[in-house]
Amino acid sequence: MRTTDRILELECSPTTQTLSQRLVSGFATLASVLRVFRNRMEINALRDLDDNQLKDIGLTRADLNSAFLASTFFEDPSDQLTRSARNRGRNSIHRTHEE
Repeated sequence: MRTTDRILELECSPTTQTLSQRLVSGFATLASVLRVFRNRMEINALRDLDDNQLKDIGLTRADLNSAFLASTFFEDPSDQLTRSARNRGRNSIHRTHEE
């Protein structure tokens, strides 16, 4: 019986990113930060609407306040507002079907 020694060489050193990979990663991060700031400015503009206009898009003033309070400075509060509006829309549809 013949045995053969096999050596498995693993590359354990951390891989370095190429310049283009670092640029893409940097631009993606920058785009994400800019999107968060843009969405925050748009949500601030929603504060200028009256209660009836907010109701038309499925939001309340309490939704705006809670979205800002629940998110940190670098988090996007628009996700929470979208969920609130969708939930309110679903609930109103269910109520109209029950009547």
